Amino acid sequence: MSEQVPRVVIGMDPHKRSVTMEVMLADESVVGGGRFDTTVEGYQAMLEYVAAWPQRVWAIEGCEGIGRHIAHRLLADGQDIVDVPAKLSARARVFATGQGRKTDATDAHSVALVGTRMAGLRPVVSDEQLEVLQLLVDRRRSIGEEHTRKISQLHRLLLELVPGGAKKYLSAAQARTILAGYGPATPRARPASASRPSSWST
Repeated sequence: MSEQVPRVVIGMDPHKRSVTMEVMLADESVVGGGRFDTTVEGYQAMLEYVAAWPQRVWAIEGCEGIGRHIAHRLLADGQDIVDVPAKLSARARVFATGQGRKTDATDAHSVALVGTRMAGLRPVVSDEQLEVLQLLVDRRRSIGEEHTRKISQLHRLLLELVPGGAKKYLSAAQARTILAGYGPATPRARPASASRPSSWST
């Protein structure tokens, strides 16, 4: 039986025309890394390089900023990605090096450290997934607003029919019971429990 390839975190310091990355095991030992261009050829070379670690997650700094372009290319290829805030990677860099000096290599190392050590980093999702989530949020908000509007209308109606109106928190079943006591021939503010005469004089 062949030895199982361990899971790795690939820390990445992205730039517009190139990325620098570091491959790190769970025990924080470094097993690979390098700099790759963001051209089609460079991107393909990077994917071929990391193929040696099929169990991998990419930790990329600034997925909503400078790292957005590379993050979404990786998403399109089915890669798992987490977003590393710049503040966390800067803190890790200070602890790892004893000073805050920035280089592409130290940045990639600090991002990999954060990705290895920190739980709960935000997973990066595609724009299509975000659009679906936004539609669901908008739909839920719309339903809530419509419910509030209908409740307000119901309270106004009950205020005309029932002395003092109805209580603030009213279920649909309770409103139905109240309204059942009032018909077209029922006088205003007549209690639902009162008996009804067979006819009204004009």
